[in-house]
Amino acid sequence: MSVEVRVPNLPESVADATLVNWHKKPGDAVKRDENLVDLETDKVVLEVPAPTDGVLGEILQADGSTVKAGDLIATIVAGAAANAPAAAPAPAAAAAPAAAGAEVIDLDGLSPAVRKLITENKLDVAKIAGSGRNGRITKEDVLAHMAKPAAAPAAAAAPAPAAKPAAPAPAAKPAATPAALPAGAWPFSKRMEQRVPMTRLRARIAERLLEAKNTTAMLTTFNEINMKPVIDLRNKYKDQFEKSHGVKLGFMSFFVKAVVESLKRYPAVNASIDGNDIVYHDYYDVGIAVSSPRGLVVPILRNAEDMSLADIEKAIGDFGKRAKEGSLTVEEMTGGTFTITNGGVFGSLMSTPILNPPQSGILGMHATKDRAVVENGQVVARPMMYVAHSYDHRIIDGKEAVGFLVAVKEAIEDPARMLLSV
Repeated sequence: MSVEVRVPNLPESVADATLVNWHKKPGDAVKRDENLVDLETDKVVLEVPAPTDGVLGEILQADGSTVKAGDLIATIVAGAAANAPAAAPAPAAAAAPAAAGAEVIDLDGLSPAVRKLITENKLDVAKIAGSGRNGRITKEDVLAHMAKPAAAPAAAAAPAPAAKPAAPAPAAKPAATPAALPAGAWPFSKRMEQRVPMTRLRARIAERLLEAKNTTAMLTTFNEINMKPVIDLRNKYKDQFEKSHGVKLGFMSFFVKAVVESLKRYPAVNASIDGNDIVYHDYYDVGIAVSSPRGLVVPILRNAEDMSLADIEKAIGDFGKRAKEGSLTVEEMTGGTFTITNGGVFGSLMSTPILNPPQSGILGMHATKDRAVVENGQVVARPMMYVAHSYDHRIIDGKEAVGFLVAVKEAIEDPARMLLSV
C-alpha cells in the first residue's frame, strides 16, 4: 500500500518552506517517525517524519524546492522490504577504498550548517564526537574536529630498515626563492569566488533589518556603566548561587532585571505602533539576541517581570544551547516587547543596535574594559561598559529614551536597590 508524505502544517505566519536535504533515497527502508527531510523556514528548521514503516518510493519534490503546508512530497510503500543489498565485494576489493583514504559520510539527523561543513570538507562523522542533545553533532564539534592535527600516516610509524652507509651526496643547492611580484601585481590564479543562495533565515533577517531602517525613525543614545558593583556582587555569591540553583550567575540576568524595572518607569519604550495607534503593554516579554549557526535568532523571555535571576539564567542557557542545535520553536521566537543584544561577547566596544519591529526599543551591551574614570576627585581604574539604546523616535521622545538608559545604568551600578525594588 502506498502512503503519501505531505508537508506538515507550518507555524503561524510562515507561508512556505524550502526542502533542504533528503536523508533517504528511493528504495531505502524507513521507520515510522524517522526524519525524511529537513524543511527550512525563515525562522526554524522543521523535520518531516515518516508516517509509517516501509520503503521510500518516489520523491516528488527535490532539494531546494519551495513547498507549502499539505503539498505532496513523496510516497512510502508501507510494509515493503528495502532492496536487497548488492553482493559483498571480494576482501581485496573492499580494502582498496580504505587504503586510498576514502571517508564515509553519513548526514542523517544533522543540521544544514553541520551537513554543509561535513560535505565540503569530506569528513567522517563517525570520528566526530557530538556534544549536543543526545550526542548530536553541532557546528562547534565539527570545527573542533577540523582543528585537530591530522594523524601521521601509518607508514611513518614503522621505522625504515637500516641501510648501509653510503657515500655522502654533494650538498644540494638551496631552492630558488620565487621572484617577488612586481608592485601592484596580484596572483590572479588564486582569485576565487563562490556563489551560494541565502538561507531562508538569512533572507528573513535581511528583510527585517531593511524594514526597520525604512519604516522607523530610529535614533540611538549612549551611556557607560561602572560594572564594579555588580561584578563584586557576582563574585561574592556566584558559588552559592550555582550550588543553590544549578546554574552559573551571569551578567545578562542583572540587565534583564534592570531593563524590566526601567520599562516600568518609561512605558513608551515598551510600546509599539499599530497603524495610527500606540499599543502599551502591561507585560514585559524581553527578547534575547542569540547567535546560532544559521544566523541571529531572538527567543523571548515571557513575563520577565515574574522571573528570578536563576529563572532568567536557566532560560538563557537553554536558549543558547538549543539555538546551536536548531531546535528552537517558532513560538519561542515570536512576539516580544523589547530586545537585549550583547555584542560584547564577540569583543564589540560600541555599536548601534537596530530595532526589531514592531518593537520600539533595543538595548545594546558591549565589552567591559578597564578605563580611567574620576571618582571623588581621584582618577581610578574601573571596569566600564558602553551601552546603547536605539529607539523609534516616532513614539519615544529623547527625554524618555535617555531617562530609560540612565535608569538601566543606575540599576546596574546599585544592584541592591534594584533587587530590593527601592
